[in-house]
Amino acid sequence: MPRTKKTTPQVSLSDPQYFFNRELSWLEFNKRVLHEATDSRTPLLERLKFMAIFSANLDEFFMVRIAGLKKQVDVGVTTLTPDGRTPSEQLDAIHRILLPVVIEQHQHFQQVLRSQLVEEGINILNYMDLNQEQRAHLQNYFEQEIFPVLTPLAVDHSHPFPYISNLSLNLAVLVKDPETGREDFARVKVPKVLPRFVRFPKKLRQQYQDKLAVWTGVPLEQVIGHNLESLFPGMNIQEYYPFRITRNADLAVEEDEADDLLLAIEQELRKRRIGGSAVRMEVQSTMPHAMRRMLRQEMGLKKSDIYEVEGLLGLGDLMSFLELPVPELKDPVWTPATPSRLRSPAVEEDLEDIFSVIRSSDLLLHHPYHSFTGTVQKFITQAASDPDVQAIKMTLYRTSGDSPIVNSLICAAENGKQVVVLVELKARFDEENNIVWARKLEQAGVHVVYGLVGLKTHTKISLVVRRENHKIVRYVHIGTGNYNPKTARVYTDLGLLSCREDLGADLTDLFNFLTGYSRQRSYRKLLVAPVNLRDRMLAMIRREIEHCRQDSTGRIVAKMNSLVDPEIITTLYEASQAGVQIDLIVRGICCLRPGVEGVSENIRVVSVVGRYLEHSRIFYFHNGGQEEVYIGSADWMRRNLDRRVEAVVPIEDPQIAKDLQEILGIMLSDNRQAWDLQLDGSYLQRHPAEDTQKQCSQKILMELAQENTGVA
Repeated sequence: MPRTKKTTPQVSLSDPQYFFNRELSWLEFNKRVLHEATDSRTPLLERLKFMAIFSANLDEFFMVRIAGLKKQVDVGVTTLTPDGRTPSEQLDAIHRILLPVVIEQHQHFQQVLRSQLVEEGINILNYMDLNQEQRAHLQNYFEQEIFPVLTPLAVDHSHPFPYISNLSLNLAVLVKDPETGREDFARVKVPKVLPRFVRFPKKLRQQYQDKLAVWTGVPLEQVIGHNLESLFPGMNIQEYYPFRITRNADLAVEEDEADDLLLAIEQELRKRRIGGSAVRMEVQSTMPHAMRRMLRQEMGLKKSDIYEVEGLLGLGDLMSFLELPVPELKDPVWTPATPSRLRSPAVEEDLEDIFSVIRSSDLLLHHPYHSFTGTVQKFITQAASDPDVQAIKMTLYRTSGDSPIVNSLICAAENGKQVVVLVELKARFDEENNIVWARKLEQAGVHVVYGLVGLKTHTKISLVVRRENHKIVRYVHIGTGNYNPKTARVYTDLGLLSCREDLGADLTDLFNFLTGYSRQRSYRKLLVAPVNLRDRMLAMIRREIEHCRQDSTGRIVAKMNSLVDPEIITTLYEASQAGVQIDLIVRGICCLRPGVEGVSENIRVVSVVGRYLEHSRIFYFHNGGQEEVYIGSADWMRRNLDRRVEAVVPIEDPQIAKDLQEILGIMLSDNRQAWDLQLDGSYLQRHPAEDTQKQCSQKILMELAQENTGVA
């Protein structure tokens, strides 16, 4: 593509018109998630999964982002965002844009997906549609399993309005005393300890296509609602309506004031379980206005905080249907491959000594295409039992509840090795899990560190110190994703295994920075936030500008989760004006406006939303033919560049650099799950022409992983 150099008059690149709003851009991302739930090309149960993901995403958005904006409004903040909006204006815009999308989601589930599920033998029935035998079964189930755990809460002069917990599904019940004729309100919480959807036994399932249905059942709240007489004996049940509450769930920990950070976060977690102020109420469209007004007033909510929907609330619970044994309604099973270098060609089994492989040359890992168990987990597990390994150091931001890596670290400590783990207690919504593992590690003799005051440790790094032939060799893993075997199956992430001396020395310095007293300001190879990452990224963008000004080629390709930082964005605009060709692969939030004449006409932004969550970060700079490629844990966001500890590593192995460029090329060529960001902030999904071959990047990468391991 020929370069387009600026010929228009000078403009202010910080003008709000050149920035998209962060929150509204996130809503556009979640719309793309919802599209996967409505796309007929997506397998049916996977559509339910995307319905659930859309809902879970929204829950977190309200608990954190909306809650934060409301706090700003309450304390009178009027500071403008880069796109020129106040907190109040953002809330208004969010509600205006989001409400019709939520209505669309519920209508599609009610009117389309439920009937399609029936056609496949999956019947989510309404209680009113049940026969007598099914009702009798549910009444018995109610009495045996549900009734004992329910607690009806009355509201009257002697009973104040009950506290409604965060993300709880509730029934608002109107009861009438037959003796006095007085009507009263009561609340019944739908218990989370029971399955949201009550399944019938085989004998009570419907038939479909001359065979037994795969699944037949009803929502739990309907079973409770049609048995309320047991909770209010002697009273007449007038009506009941489900409603759901979302509260502020962000932690507020003043680290400077916390003598014990672990204890302080535990206390905040207890507050979160109770919940902060309410930020949203979801109700069914059938709820009378008088009842929703009463609930709204008791919750301290505004009319704009009420989301009225058709049908079931809390569609995040649809995720449970992915467990049904109907593989034809799901994505094909993918078994992650082990890289060929980690397999013995003679017997086609995993090699025992991962260190010898790393010594021969650097190794690139790409999850979930490559096995996490057979690579990263193997690296730590082998180090834990290797008698030549003297120390293991690593960071844990998020890990699974049954983490084999944590167990390996405990084993290493028990084997007498020096083990240091930095556990990030402030990893949002994983704080409780991290506290559990931190205590378990400490009890096993692991040196546990909780990070730096004012900074989250988000970097994904491991360092293994090994004695070989009377000298110390340091092995490193530097990645883009968490040390979590569960998310490694659904997030795309990259990792580098290496024993390069300069990287080993850099990680040693970085761990000393994290665990001790250090003002380390320079690293041999690593780009580290908040030390030098921002400055180096800006310098490399400006270097491309200089190449263009010297009549050479300027080229940048960057893949990340989010692009928000104003300084990075304005520098990219300067690069575009100079003629640098820029392709950005940004899965989620993108505040940069591409395609603006005289500002960003040389910038293109694509988002890929598919089976796997795109989580890897890759940065490519042409550098006048001396190409440079980096991977790491940081997005181009203020928090990653300034308020988190991040590590980005240069790729010096020519073959790995080529492999990463190939990944970028495959992503940019996607015409199945790729969306192009438009000038107005909307996204347009690519569709291949009739005579064009379909290019699904994630499918292509799976096929390449199989080819590279010799798997047919």
